Amino acid sequence: MFGVRAATCAALSAKTVYPSASRSFIHFITHKGFAMSYPNTLLYINGQWCPAASGRTLPVVNPANHQQIGTVAYAEKADLDRALEAAEQGFKLWRKVSAFERSKVMRKAAEIFRERADAVATMMTMEQGKPVGEAKLEVLAGADLIDWFAEEGRRAYGRVIPARAEGIYQLVVKEPVGPVAAFTPWNFPINQAVRKLSAALSTGCSIIIKAPEETPASPAELIRAFADAGVPAGVINLVYGSPAEISSYLIPHPVIRKITFTGSTPVGKQLAAMAGQHMKRATMELGGHAPVIIFDDADIDIAAKTMTFMKYRNAGQVCVSPTRFLVQEGVYKKFVEKFVEGTKAIKVGDGFDKDTKMATLANPRRQSAMVANVEDAKKRGGKVLTGGYPIGEKGNFFEPTVVTELSTDAMAMNTEPFGPMAIINPFKTFDDAVLEANRLPYGLAAYAWTKSAKTANAIAAQVETGMMTINHLGFALPEVPFGGVKDSGYGSEGGSEAIEPYLISKFITQAGL
Repeated sequence: MFGVRAATCAALSAKTVYPSASRSFIHFITHKGFAMSYPNTLLYINGQWCPAASGRTLPVVNPANHQQIGTVAYAEKADLDRALEAAEQGFKLWRKVSAFERSKVMRKAAEIFRERADAVATMMTMEQGKPVGEAKLEVLAGADLIDWFAEEGRRAYGRVIPARAEGIYQLVVKEPVGPVAAFTPWNFPINQAVRKLSAALSTGCSIIIKAPEETPASPAELIRAFADAGVPAGVINLVYGSPAEISSYLIPHPVIRKITFTGSTPVGKQLAAMAGQHMKRATMELGGHAPVIIFDDADIDIAAKTMTFMKYRNAGQVCVSPTRFLVQEGVYKKFVEKFVEGTKAIKVGDGFDKDTKMATLANPRRQSAMVANVEDAKKRGGKVLTGGYPIGEKGNFFEPTVVTELSTDAMAMNTEPFGPMAIINPFKTFDDAVLEANRLPYGLAAYAWTKSAKTANAIAAQVETGMMTINHLGFALPEVPFGGVKDSGYGSEGGSEAIEPYLISKFITQAGL
């Protein structure tokens, strides 16, 4: 589209045929009305879908039944070198494309992605496990994010600074920072990748995305939509492999000028330290342990219903998932009864069953972590009111779980369970709630319920968090900030704040001769 030669992977893939140029389907079944096909996922480097140079792959397993459904190419140093070279050349081209033209290509990608929503959602459910309805909403929300960033990139304005003398111009212009290395997680394979990809492309940057090996096909389809929309070769590159090896190679590399990471706090700290050592910009969206503060004057029926939905969305594998429910004593008993009632009503099952509200956890690690959290809670005096056990002999299913009156030394009160476990404890005073909400080093998201404007203003001011939603669910819209404070990271992956780290403010002053 822009006159760029697309380098090929012909030397690597001459003996292999890949339908649709990006994937070879090895798994095809019809299940509950869904025709399901799953690909062997390839790398995408310099405009071409290709296997790793070594031919190495990793198995992809369906978390609902532990059966292998495909493979994913495993990138090593030779593949990363090709991706870095492509990203360097792609940046030289893409930065010269006007924001207006970049926006048109991105809008086209969004439309293509919407058209493929059903197919992509099916792949996501097969590889990640969430209900297919949730998966489709993630795809459609991803398309909306592309649209929003496409327009926001057109509005990355500079400014004119009034000069102190006649005949002098003082300008601030915005320029793209350069090639980006992005690292994305398995819990939302589209949502996290699309934010980083859209912010980079809208500002004129190229990008190398290290997507999750456990859920590779759906982010590959995101990249395919951009490729089919006409993004030039080299601008977007996609790799999979060893997270530690890829990050330790890409982050220090002189081609890379910025990194962006979504994942756990311990890993994020390591990557941020590495980025700092090499003077690289970094956006860090890390773990949380969200408090939910429910005051005596709250509408308990609405609060319980809304927070039950939010707690068990994606089986609790959400960075902003409500975890520590702090309920004022006057309504504690009523809220617990309503919340437990709602939890027991959740149908756990096959992600392709239309009645399923919560499906499998994404991997055996999460199931084991949930077992450990529940056992520790019991030892420390917590009351398990419902749930607490794995379900069935196949897959990573776990019961939606509610634990009450849990001491602050319990594992789940200090380390994010990242699963379908809600902890509900009573509090007496406003100050008690604030003290517990701020006790941990995390500060990603927080929730509050009250009918008092005075209380709402006070709790919003005193809880240490990057985001707070009061009396409704208001996170993750394209136009609002998304990020945390303290050990939950820094920078934003939403709103106008999201594109700033991808831009350099260059000052130019000129005098007439």
